Amino acid sequence: MISRRLIVALSAGLLALAGCATAPSAQDAPPIVFVHGNGDTASIWQTTMWRFESNGWPRSRLYAIDVPYPIARDDDARPQAGRTSAAENAAHVKAAVEQVLQSTGAKQVVLFGNSRGGIAIRSYVESGGGDKTVSHAILGGTPNHGVWAVPIEGLPNTSEFAGHGPILTALNRPKNAQGDEVTGPVKWMTIRSDNNDKFAQPDGLWVGKRGVATGVTNAGPELKGATNVVIPRIDHRETAYSPAAFAAAYQFITGKAPATSAVTAEDKIVLRGKISGLGVSSTDPASGAFSNNLPLPGAKLQVFAVDSNTGERRGAPAYESTTGADGMWGPFNAAADTRYEFVLSAPGYATSHIYRSAFARSSDVVNIRAERIADADKNAPTIVRMTRPRGYLDPGRDKMVFDSISPPPGAVLGAGVATSTLKPAYDSPRAITAEFNGERIIGRTWPAAQGHITTLELTY
Repeated sequence: MISRRLIVALSAGLLALAGCATAPSAQDAPPIVFVHGNGDTASIWQTTMWRFESNGWPRSRLYAIDVPYPIARDDDARPQAGRTSAAENAAHVKAAVEQVLQSTGAKQVVLFGNSRGGIAIRSYVESGGGDKTVSHAILGGTPNHGVWAVPIEGLPNTSEFAGHGPILTALNRPKNAQGDEVTGPVKWMTIRSDNNDKFAQPDGLWVGKRGVATGVTNAGPELKGATNVVIPRIDHRETAYSPAAFAAAYQFITGKAPATSAVTAEDKIVLRGKISGLGVSSTDPASGAFSNNLPLPGAKLQVFAVDSNTGERRGAPAYESTTGADGMWGPFNAAADTRYEFVLSAPGYATSHIYRSAFARSSDVVNIRAERIADADKNAPTIVRMTRPRGYLDPGRDKMVFDSISPPPGAVLGAGVATSTLKPAYDSPRAITAEFNGERIIGRTWPAAQGHITTLELTY
């Protein structure tokens, strides 16, 4: 393979050849398995899956992994409760691929991973049999040469993210006389930012080591022997979840530009998902406060249609259920162009009020994670968060307003923060607004003293 670097502009020019695109047939469209990053969930791939569907990809050929314990160990060499080793993460990829091959009858799949998910993909292809079952591997923002690549005090040399550590050193060893770092015959592509990925920086700011050299460059996610795509100004998560990353991935798989990188609307919208919690056990508050993707039984979910201008509820719940042992909810037949408030409550957790943009298409991965109010916030009158799961908040790049404040509190240059939090004084319930590059969400404040949290969750 010949290493290539492609520069992709974040503009309409990316799709200049879109007219030549044709949708693949159900037989021709390979199954795509999406692998989330550190601490994330299958739901983060929702818009990417919608974009493939909007270009004719059969929904039945799109799969997103939900790793039960999605966070890496601090030190991969030491077992850590509620965390997965690199080998365990790769094993989840292997199991998912085998299940997809069995259910579809396909001979091979495409793997598309973000961040840590790309390390799992590489490990599976390298030593888990993936060289035979994978046709294409796409790695968005994967720290292939580490988040740090030199010994730094306080950072373990045996971390999964240490470029000089045993995991990445083994994966990056030359595979042939040309020095390629990727395993054939799989076709490989990396997608990275030019300089705006928080985990591909020469300075250790985002690992708590400001002013310390990491030994990593902005080109750290690239791999010799892969097609290496550079997209200006995208952030760490946008290397996988942005329209530009989708377009690059689609063309890499099919050899043609997509007809659109937008999400096209469906008339009939059916939503399903999973409720998960925190800690080693979702039902035991003493087991920790870190994210998991385990099912949370006994969680109550209500969904209300709301006024898009005020966030006020429009009548009784449009849907409500209590989860069983599998933590699943749905199906919910949503109305097109309707905004909803998702209200989640469970023993040992806060009552979360989640407001989102209207759903454009059906989805089976509308996963929701229950939350607790931190001790430091117990006396706050209200807690309202503006959050962007599929990207970060960058005042130097994005147009953002949170409750008339711009930039939102906590949003800093360099695309390193995905959530902004406000704790406004609570006199009576009122509307509160979050805006990000044209997407606008209006929710309502709720009293934190009574165990309520408001989240304005951006979709795009």
